[in-house]
Amino acid sequence: MGMMQEFKEFAVKGNVIDLAVGVIIGGAFGKIVGSLVEDVIMPIAGAIFGSLDFSSLYVTLGSVPEGTAPTLAALKEAGVPTLAYGNFITVAINFIILAFIIFMMVKQVNRLKRETPPAAPAAPPEDVVLLREIRDSLRK
Repeated sequence: MGMMQEFKEFAVKGNVIDLAVGVIIGGAFGKIVGSLVEDVIMPIAGAIFGSLDFSSLYVTLGSVPEGTAPTLAALKEAGVPTLAYGNFITVAINFIILAFIIFMMVKQVNRLKRETPPAAPAAPPEDVVLLREIRDSLRK
């Protein structure tokens, strides 16, 4: 069997396709959560706590060339090493929200699995039971 044939069999297996779909949906879901944090949660937190913008939190680790604006984007463009811990805080909040949503989904799926116990096997018909008794008695 050639390598291309093996690869084709591997690629069309259900698990690989399911994984690909999961990765694509996960990427899109991550963008939704990122927008939720950046466009909804952070502005609300900013309104409550007063102009809170984590993305602007950084520490400069090198010398700043004269005339460079004191913003993270301008410093990065100028090649100044910066420790952008504010961006990390935003990503961490995204992760916590995403992890909580996934936890709730898994919890719901597990609850649904517990609610539907497997059906008991149906009792064999009387004629089958009778034939089995005859068979067992003939074996003796």
